[in-house]
Amino acid sequence: MKTGYQLTFFTLQSRRHNGTNIVEWLEDVAQRSGISGLTVTNASKGLGHDGRWHSATFFELSDQPLEIMMIADEESCNTLFSLLEEQKSSLFYTKTAIEYGII
Repeated sequence: MKTGYQLTFFTLQSRRHNGTNIVEWLEDVAQRSGISGLTVTNASKGLGHDGRWHSATFFELSDQPLEIMMIADEESCNTLFSLLEEQKSSLFYTKTAIEYGII
């Protein structure tokens, strides 16, 4: 058993950071932080902090809400957030203390 954090980032399919797709960029930052994996969940609909509904439609996927989740030990988590602050990412997230392992 280990202890660490479940990190979940909420964004839209259309988001980019310095010209790179937000998911690809966050995956790269996570790997550089020592986090070996993440899961991306596509949501059909979500209410944003702007009070607007965002959703994927048959003709347009760019407004589709995404949830990007990763598990990190304390050191990797600290490294990740240092890199995110350095790059001024402006991503909404949740951080929950957890224990995890393989059984």
